[in-house]
This record gives sequence, structure tokens and C-alpha cells, in this order.
Amino acid sequence: MGVQEPGSSEFYVDRNVLNEISLDEVARKRTFSIKPPLKERVKDSLRCSVPKLKRSVLGFLPVLSWLPRYSLRDNALGDLTSGISVGIMHLPMGLAYSLLAGTPPVYGLYTSFYPVLVYIIFGTSKHISMGTFAVTSLMVGTVTQTLAPNSNYMTLNGTNGTAVLDSTALYNDRVQIASSLTVLCGIFQFAMGLLQVGFIATYLSDPLVRGYTTGAGIQVVLSQLSSTFGISTSLYTGPLSQVYVIGTIISYYANLNGLYKVAVVGQIPRGLLAPRNPDISLWGSVAGSAFALAIVGYAISISLGKTFGLKHGYKVDSNQELIALGACNLVGGFFQCHFVTPALSRSLLQETTGGKTQMVGLVSSVFMLIIILEIGTLFQQLPKAVLACIVYVNLKGIFVQFWDIPALWKSNKVDLMVWLVTLVCTILLNLDMGLAVAVAFSIITVIVRSQLPNYYILGRVPGTEIYLDIDAYEEVKEIPGVIIFRSSTTMYYTNAELYLDALQKKSGIDTGKLITQKKKREAEEKRQAKTEENKAKKEAKKLVNWAFEKSSEAGFPGDDLKTQKSSTNGDGEMGSSHNKHTLILDLSTASFVDTVTLKTLRNIFKDFKEIGIATYLTGCQGEFCVVEQLSIAGFFCESIPKSCLFATVHDAVLHSLRVHGDKDIILYDYVSCHSSMLPFVVLQSTPNQLI
Repeated sequence: MGVQEPGSSEFYVDRNVLNEISLDEVARKRTFSIKPPLKERVKDSLRCSVPKLKRSVLGFLPVLSWLPRYSLRDNALGDLTSGISVGIMHLPMGLAYSLLAGTPPVYGLYTSFYPVLVYIIFGTSKHISMGTFAVTSLMVGTVTQTLAPNSNYMTLNGTNGTAVLDSTALYNDRVQIASSLTVLCGIFQFAMGLLQVGFIATYLSDPLVRGYTTGAGIQVVLSQLSSTFGISTSLYTGPLSQVYVIGTIISYYANLNGLYKVAVVGQIPRGLLAPRNPDISLWGSVAGSAFALAIVGYAISISLGKTFGLKHGYKVDSNQELIALGACNLVGGFFQCHFVTPALSRSLLQETTGGKTQMVGLVSSVFMLIIILEIGTLFQQLPKAVLACIVYVNLKGIFVQFWDIPALWKSNKVDLMVWLVTLVCTILLNLDMGLAVAVAFSIITVIVRSQLPNYYILGRVPGTEIYLDIDAYEEVKEIPGVIIFRSSTTMYYTNAELYLDALQKKSGIDTGKLITQKKKREAEEKRQAKTEENKAKKEAKKLVNWAFEKSSEAGFPGDDLKTQKSSTNGDGEMGSSHNKHTLILDLSTASFVDTVTLKTLRNIFKDFKEIGIATYLTGCQGEFCVVEQLSIAGFFCESIPKSCLFATVHDAVLHSLRVHGDKDIILYDYVSCHSSMLPFVVLQSTPNQLI
């Protein structure tokens, strides 16, 4: 066994056939784990040292890592320019998105100030801009308007008896609801970050997130129509609420008969507000919305963060980002801010204007502080219709996602279905229910695809040890007497029966039918043998009686007469209706083994053995490989030895042909495979060696 490298353009490999046992010997498989025992790992995690404490502190507070190394010469000018640009953008977005959240516009300015400062301390992304975002603001607004609808704050005017909205009480309650919701979202995110469950966002696929944000963008547009046209509409929530909004506007314009005053932003008080405790009694009624909001916000944040990190060559820590986002919302909620997450438009502006570090957030926060303390009153007469237009313009990046439809139609129609279902559900069923339905549908598509994988019968590419689907390649040929079967995904309890059905269909061997025929044939042969035996006994009895009569007449005993027996063989071999002697199951796509898989594999071994076909497994190696799982589950036994596992499909094929005496089949054609990109391989014709 060896490898020769005679030149840079060719190589030779000469080794023996390797099954699992011989592979363990050659590769010297470890009999112990290189990982320390669980007890030692627990002790190590609890052990405190100065370097470990330093790593923990720097990991939890990234600002202590990058701030001491901050270079004024390299970064200051870019961060200053970018910070002012982002701060200017924070102003209209904060005012506009606060209306989406159902709170007075000034609270959008607070939301663009406090959480941004917190992210500087905890965040690991250098380019995302924390603050208000249309989709999450609308999700907050759905909660505030549901728990505090206008109808609950209408009072009768003592003069003329008309209903008047008590806006002061309304907005006080909505601010309390929004801030309490935000604190709960922050708790969820901070806890998930500490528990290292940042992977949870991976369950929101990219088509789902993009379809959801597009549908939410449409909801944002519909929610701003009343501000755009100066119409007071009744609140509708729940499924089909957007249809009722649209209906109100159509009804209004069908009966337009007067002039209406233009709605403006209103009072923007100077100064900062004192922190305020959240209303914990509300948490029970908003817990579901808070969790959905926490997940959606994190999915948007980590998606943007990793995009910029990959582009600029730095790492964004998923779990630390979850902690940072949770801290932003937790602290912001106490200062009466509503939920924050990065906005794509602001983040792109921060990157393109030269922002290089988190210091951009500090500059934009100082800019927002000046607005809040000094010049915020200048925007009191700003029409709400202008803010609505600002919302529309900032949604441009979201609506560009409609181009996903033709792209997904060409690349993956299942992902297109997820995108469209998410879009429709988000629009018709509202944001929280739409997200739940979309996630459920996405999971169903994964389950269905794993239940309906592709199955292949493999053949050999001439002159190589490569095996491919015989239906997809013309030159690929089956090995005589050998069935090589592969599934495109892991076999487990939902598709195990389909795996077995596909195996029988693709191979053309119905084991159940053949076993039944064998049993019938054996029963028939046994019955015929019994009949012949009874017939022989009757003939023998007649012969004995006749001989006795003759011997009595002649006076001779019948000792010299021998009883004749008819010999039969009831062990007849099964008439073979197939010409196969080996089944090779390629398990290279398997990642785990469950109890149903074990049972299915055992049945395959037993059934095919009963009809004279040997079964081998290949492709089971890995870190915690399928072999280990099979061994732990007690799969291997006297009837299924570990020697039936092979390193590759070709090892199993060579072993099968050697065992069954098919040594005349040439598996190597001594050809050279040339390529401008790859070295060529010289193969030699040696049936008991893998080249």
C-alpha cells in the first residue's frame, strides 16, 4: 500500500480494499476522546484566572477592546463626517417612525439617542446604525393601538355633546405600553445572548425575512395613508385589517365634501425625560408580541452586521450582538424609547460616508442631543404628511426586494413559495400572526423536502473509481450483479418507509414478493415430498404384502426382499428471478441515525440476505460518525458484522466481486484522465486493489 508522486501532473495510489475494521487499523482510530471529560470542562468553566477574566470582560464589553486602540489619524475624520450624516438622517426617521409606533414624534428622537449610546459599549459591528426602523416600529404600533385604541379615550364635549379625543391620556398610555414592551423585548434578547442561543435566528430563512419585511413595508405604506391624505380612520386590528383601512379611505373620498386642516407634528418639548419603570402588569398580554419582535429585530441586526463584517474583514459575534441589542432595548425602555434595531438605509449611509468604527454612534448621539435640547421646537409645525412621505422614501430599499420573485423563480421555487406565502400572510394576517404562519410554513417545506428526497442507482464512470447516477450520465454503467443505492438526504423516521420503497422500485427487486414466492415454493416442495413419501410407503406396503403371500406359498421367508424407498430432496434452491448478488447502500449523506433507521437497515439486511443478496454499507465516516451511532445502538451483531462497512463505494464493489468470483470484470481501463485544471490519474487493472 502506498502513494507515489512521480511528477506534478500525475499520481498513483495503490492500496488494499478497506472495510471499517481495516480502516480503523490503518488510520489508527483513537479509543478515547481528545476532549476533556465533562467534569473537567465544568471545573474549567468555573475556574477563575486573570487571563480568563480579562477575556470575559473584553468579550462582554467590546468597547474596552477597540477604544484604547482608536486611531484619531485614521478614523476620526471619517467617523465625524459619517456621524453627522447619520444624525441628520436620524431626525426625520425618528419623528416619522414614532408615529408608526403610536407614540408622539418626540419619543422617536429619544429612541435615536439612548440606545445608540448603549450599542457603542456592547456592539461588535462597526457599520450598523442602531435606532428606529419602519417594520419594528409598526409592530410596536400594532400592540399600542390594540391595547390603547382611540375609542377608549373619547369624551363628550359638555357644550355641544360631540365626542372629543383625550390625546394626552391616550399618548401617555401608549408610551407606557411601548416602553414596557421594549423592556420585555430587551430582557428576552439579553437572556438569549447570555444563554448563547444566537443560532435561533437561523430558523428565519433569508426568503422568509425578505418576504416578511416586504409585506411589513406594504403595511407601513397603508398605515401612513391616513397621514398622507389627512384622514381620521377607525382602528382595525387582526386578520384583514389592512383591507378595512383601504375601505375607509375609499369611502372617505367617495363622500369628499369639505376642507380639513392639515395635521402637524405638534409640541416637541425641550430636554430629556427622567427614567420610568415599565408596567409589569402588561407583560402577560404582550409576551407573544415581544418575543416575535425580539426575534425579528435580531434577525435584521445580525444579517446586516454579518454582511458588513464580511465585506470589511472583521468578525461579528452573534451572541454578543444579541446581548448588545437586548441592552439597547432594556435601557431604552426605561427612558421611554420604543424598540430599536438597525435600519438598512442608515447603515448604508454610515458605511458610504466613511464610518469606520462604533464612534460614529457617539457623534450621531451628540447631534441628536443638540436637537432634543435646543432646536427640536423648530419641527413642531412639520406636517405629518411630510413624515409619511419620508417613510415612503425610506421604504425604497425594502420594495426593491420584489425583484426576488423572478430571481427565486429561476433558482429555487420552494424558496419562492416561502417568500410569497410570507408576504401574503404578513399583509392579510397582520405582523405577529403572519410571522407565525410564515415560520410554520417554512418548517413544513423543510420537512416535506426531507421526506421526499431524490434516490439514485449508481454506476461507475469508466476508467475511474467514481460512481454517479446512471440516469443522469450516459457513460456511467452498472456493475454486473451489484446494486449501488444512494439517497440525497438523511434517512430518518419520516422518510424511512419511502427509502425502502424507493430501494425496491429503483433496484427492481421486491423483497416481500420474492420472500413470499420462496416460502410458497418451499411449502410446495415440502408438500410434494410428503406426497411422494406417502406414495412410496403405500407401494412398499403393497410389495411387502405381495411378497409375504408368495413366500407363504413357497414356504420361504421374505428376508431376502428389501424395502425400496424413494429418495427426494426437499431442500430445493429458490429459483432466482434476479441476477444480483450484492446491495451497497451509500450512506454518505447521512448525518444521524434514529431508531426507525436502525430498524429499517436491519430489515434490509435480513430481507436481502433471505433472497441471496449480501448487503454492504459505505460512507459512514465522520467526527461523530454514523458508525459510532450504529455501534452505540447495538446495530452490529453476528449477522451484521462491522466488516460489512467499507470506506468507499469502490472498496465495497471490489470486495463483492472478489467474494463472488467475478474477477474477470475489469474495473480499470488503464486510461489517463486529462484536464487543464487537474492532474491526471493513471489507473491499473488490479481487481483486489483500489487505485
